[in-house]
Amino acid sequence: MKQACLVFTGAAVGGAVGYFLFFWVVSQGFYGLILPGALLGLGAGYPTSRSIVPAVVCGVLAVAVGLFTEWRFAPFKQDDSLSFFLLHVHHLSPVTLLMIAAGGWIGFWVPFRRVSPTVRPSQPAA
Repeated sequence: MKQACLVFTGAAVGGAVGYFLFFWVVSQGFYGLILPGALLGLGAGYPTSRSIVPAVVCGVLAVAVGLFTEWRFAPFKQDDSLSFFLLHVHHLSPVTLLMIAAGGWIGFWVPFRRVSPTVRPSQPAA
C-alpha cells in the first residue's frame, strides 16, 4: 500500500510539472503535448511497485492529463466545454492524438518496468 501511495504521489507531481512545462514550451514556440503524460510516468516510475495495477492506472491518467492539457490549450471554437471536447476528440489532428498516445504509453511503460518481480517460494526437491 505504501508503494502504491508513493507511485501515485510521484505521478501527481510529474503530471503537474508536465502540465505547466507544456505551457512554458508553447510560449517558447514549440508543441510538446507528450510532456504531461511522460512526466507523469517518470514521476510514477521513481519508486518500485509490487503490482501492475498502478502502471495501468498511470497509463490511463497520462492519457487523461494529455487530453485535459490539450483542452486547456486549444478548446473547440463551437463549444469550449470539456464534455464537448471529449465527445469530439476524434476531430483533433493526428499529430496531437499521437503525442497524447505517446505520453500515455510512457505513462504506463515507465512504472511497468519498475514492477518488482514476485518472490516465489523455493520448490521442494523431487
